[in-house]
Amino acid sequence: MLLVVLIATASCDSTESDEPIDFREKSTVIRATPDDPPPSATPVSGAITLPPDSDWNWQLTGELKMTVNAEVWDVDLFDTAPEEITQLRQDGKYVICYFSAGSVGDWRPDAGDVDENAIVLPLDGWEGECWLNVCAESVLELAKSRLQLAAQKGCDAVEPDTVDGYTNETGFELSQADQIQFNRDIAGTAHKQGLAVGLKDTFNLIGTLAREFDFAVTEQCHEYDECELTGAFTEHRKPVFNAEYPSDETAGFTLQDEYCSEVDRLGMHTLILPLDLDGSWRISCG
Repeated sequence: MLLVVLIATASCDSTESDEPIDFREKSTVIRATPDDPPPSATPVSGAITLPPDSDWNWQLTGELKMTVNAEVWDVDLFDTAPEEITQLRQDGKYVICYFSAGSVGDWRPDAGDVDENAIVLPLDGWEGECWLNVCAESVLELAKSRLQLAAQKGCDAVEPDTVDGYTNETGFELSQADQIQFNRDIAGTAHKQGLAVGLKDTFNLIGTLAREFDFAVTEQCHEYDECELTGAFTEHRKPVFNAEYPSDETAGFTLQDEYCSEVDRLGMHTLILPLDLDGSWRISCG
């Protein structure tokens, strides 16, 4: 395990070439084409519990602040103990579990489960985290194992992150069709595990994927004037949970009136939070 993780880390640090690397010849891949039909979309009614359209709390680092008054909680899949998830649910909270699907951190316990050839460039600004080739079979299997872990730990839903690799500098060629197929595979597998699933950030795919996902988690849509793009969710009464990241809490209170005045019209739920999501402060628009 240690040897594989060290190799993966070395791949992250590689700077031999700025040209995209195509690892399809080295890894077993799952290809998509633009003509692939979408799956049957939303799961059978009653198979999963959908998140309430209500205020939320998002904390991924630090000691979990269990006293926050919010109905929906979004917590880290690996770092949140099963006992904490159980307690939240006993307190009537709806628990969403966060994990990375299109990337892997070298500190995660399952980092060595991915084919080393499917680990490419680092995520800009996130030390130790690398983009994954979502066409590689081992990457989809990693995502499936994380979904299984979420079900085992008692999560109500999942928030798969980094599902927009095709719009980023990942170090390999990835088409929009590849990304859509990968995201659909995740949604379908989550539903089979009895989990609701959220679409993270991929604003330009919302119209294509909103039917298969149960809610959306977005970041900085007020700041970048993208909140209107979530209408494919809100128009069908699917919750949209958004986070904004000012420079500090004081700046957050300055922006509160501007951001919060828009949420009722947009039908979404916005939090103003520190970027590291450590629970040190929180401003809610409800």
